Amino acid sequence: MAGATSVVVITWVTRLAGLLALVSVLVPAGRRTLRGRVAEWLELPHEATVGAATVALVTGVLLMLLATGLKRRKRRAWQLAVATAALLTVSHLGLRHALGAGLVSLALLIALIATRRHFIALPDPVTGRWRAVRVFLQLAIAGVAINFVLLSVAPVDAGVGDRLAQSALALIGVSGPVVFPALWLEDLSAAVGLLFGIGAVLLAAYFLLRSAEPAPELTDDEVERLRGLLGERDSLGYFALRRDKFVVFSKSGKAAVTYRVIAGVGLCSADPLGDPEAWPGAIEEYLDVCRRYAWTPAAMGCSELGATVWARFGLEVLEIGDEAVVDTETFTLEGRVMRGVRQAVSRTKRAGYTARIRKAEDLSPGELAELRALAATWRGTDTERGFSMALGRMGDPGSILVTAEHDGRVRGILQFVPWGAKGLSLDVMRRDRTADNGINELMISELLLTTPVQHVSLNFAAFRAVLEQGQRIGAGPVARLSARTLRFFSRWIQIETLYRFNAKFQPRWVPRYLAFPAARDLPRVGVAVFEAEGLGGRPYRLLRALQRV
Repeated sequence: MAGATSVVVITWVTRLAGLLALVSVLVPAGRRTLRGRVAEWLELPHEATVGAATVALVTGVLLMLLATGLKRRKRRAWQLAVATAALLTVSHLGLRHALGAGLVSLALLIALIATRRHFIALPDPVTGRWRAVRVFLQLAIAGVAINFVLLSVAPVDAGVGDRLAQSALALIGVSGPVVFPALWLEDLSAAVGLLFGIGAVLLAAYFLLRSAEPAPELTDDEVERLRGLLGERDSLGYFALRRDKFVVFSKSGKAAVTYRVIAGVGLCSADPLGDPEAWPGAIEEYLDVCRRYAWTPAAMGCSELGATVWARFGLEVLEIGDEAVVDTETFTLEGRVMRGVRQAVSRTKRAGYTARIRKAEDLSPGELAELRALAATWRGTDTERGFSMALGRMGDPGSILVTAEHDGRVRGILQFVPWGAKGLSLDVMRRDRTADNGINELMISELLLTTPVQHVSLNFAAFRAVLEQGQRIGAGPVARLSARTLRFFSRWIQIETLYRFNAKFQPRWVPRYLAFPAARDLPRVGVAVFEAEGLGGRPYRLLRALQRV
């Protein structure tokens, strides 16, 4: 507990020191208030004062960035914070600050050294030093080159060596040997240099400190081991075979946890695989990995049993929705409650649509390639959606493909993956937007009426209970407001739409849960969940651009 308190205090003192450094440079009133006699006593030149201001500005921003790494007990963040605090303390002498921000940075330096034993987390696996060095050199060289070209075309009487020295010194805000004929030209050169110099340091720090965004891929051996752990219990178990995950096995090899790392969160989906008696061993291995790299552990879409086991390890549990499961033995299109589905099926059949149900291994490579291309065309978004209830590939052995066809053309596709030997789970649902409404109802109904399996898992309905309670007669103001809020967000995310569609088939609702360490971690976990499911989070194009750097 004392260690956790120390880390929290250090984190906030780091932010305070960074903020004071920024204020000391950017706010003139702050500079006048904190003005002292140290610089006059040392008789520092004006260039040193400008350079110190630049250093303080950069280190202030760096401390703000490092605070997040310190909060996660990152050893590398601690090392950089010590160096940054020491540099910031020295730079305040050149800024002509007597105490104030300098004392805070000095106190931070002492506190960091005193608490070094608490910062033990390893660097993230893909947080590469060389990428940070490369980014720093690219921007620094670009800044020097642009300034050199500027000085070469400007009416400046200086040799090549002087122009290079001036361009390099401009990166830290220090004047060089070049004498400028006009003040505007000197200011332009200084601005270009400072822009690239500060950008080089801050972007390099970003790549050095950023949370891991590895691109995991299960090996063939790991996939085979996971297949051996699949059972009849969890309808989402097969989705653990997504290739873009890491896996840890219990020491006995009887259970496994698969996860992906997003924004510093080690995000699991559904329950661990294997024998429930062996789940604690796999969870312990997973939590040990999270502690080693200071990742936030979280599990989404777990069942009630899975949530109970996660709770034993100190995680909080929140119900996030319900999975729609239809029992095929009792499913029928007869009766008043099925009138909407029955009419949709009849309408599409009269329009000439037919449904075909085939095993993936019965399709030729050409047919599979055509279906994959159609599914990609009909996706409608840049990113593939789904994580906890999506396999990420089509045509896996054992999967069932249902197509809606009209005049010899495929107009809709469903893919179901195995749920043990007696069930199926919906993976992909795509349709041609120009096709008639009702083809999804046609494909699902035909499968439910003809499949030999006992139960079929359909879409997940997020916060179904909230929507249902909010529309009941006599619902309280909180319930009504919550339901209204979900309907508002349903304009962009299919929350109410999926619930209404699932409810048509009269399923039994199976609750699903989110496990997370504490309420303070929910924002970070929420970002990771939204990104994993392809619903939002950090801008996708920005992440792609940064990954290419």
